[in-house]
Amino acid sequence: MGSPEDQAYRLLKEHCNGFMVSQVLFSACELGVFDLLAEAPGPLASAEVAARLASSPRGTEQLLDACVSLKLLQVDVRRGKAVYGNTELASTYLARTGPRSQQNMLLYMARTTYTCWGHLAEAVREGRNQYLKAFGAPAEQLFTAIYRSEAEQLLFMRGLQEVWSVCGGSVLAAFDLSPFPLICDLGGDFFTDPLPHADLYILARVLHDWSDEKCSQLLARIHHACKAGGGVLVIESLLDADGRGPLTTQLYSLNMLVQTEGRERTAAQYRALLAPAGFPRVHCRRTGGTYDAVLARK
Repeated sequence: MGSPEDQAYRLLKEHCNGFMVSQVLFSACELGVFDLLAEAPGPLASAEVAARLASSPRGTEQLLDACVSLKLLQVDVRRGKAVYGNTELASTYLARTGPRSQQNMLLYMARTTYTCWGHLAEAVREGRNQYLKAFGAPAEQLFTAIYRSEAEQLLFMRGLQEVWSVCGGSVLAAFDLSPFPLICDLGGDFFTDPLPHADLYILARVLHDWSDEKCSQLLARIHHACKAGGGVLVIESLLDADGRGPLTTQLYSLNMLVQTEGRERTAAQYRALLAPAGFPRVHCRRTGGTYDAVLARK
């Protein structure tokens, strides 16, 4: 057992090294490590991995061993030689062919989110997103950086699909949606385009992008288009009532600071947006996962 000071210092080092852990994961995805090992007939030596990925033998071995320590890969020693394979985590979530692959979202985070977070101090100081410094895109054009090329736009859209392949079931099961025969999942330019009439509008990770004022504008438009007795299903990561947790949601809220105009909110804050917009009957459900559900009806 170490002294309290030793424990505190170890915690400090873990926090300091967090960005290195992220880059090990991102780099292994970018290089195709998990895809290669998923397609191989058996475990591969680091030299074989390096040869197939056209990467340096030294760097490849170091990266593979770091992935082993992070439980992303497993290693076995055969006749004195280490061979590597995917763990169940990697086979499920990191290989492109995995049943619940998150690879596109991870690559999006590596190329866009990670770059923006390099300017977190400026975002806190200025109170606005950092697209101008990170990508030369105007701060008020939220999706210009994400859609800076067709490839990046596809990466982002596929990444969102991957997230819902894991999280979608729990949020859609949070409420009985059978009273709503016609459901509209809102995307596109919903501030200017005509909204279709529907019984229920789904706003999945939408309101957290925008200021309270713009959220109110959007909700007012939805109320105007919504059929009698209809409602809105808001899917977001809810902050605790005091705003001081959970940590994941706090980090997501900081991400909204560096990338958008918005923030993550508490259940009470969503009620304060929904009720004045004409949706007074608001019910919040924690799912136990990353995302929660808020159902508000006319």
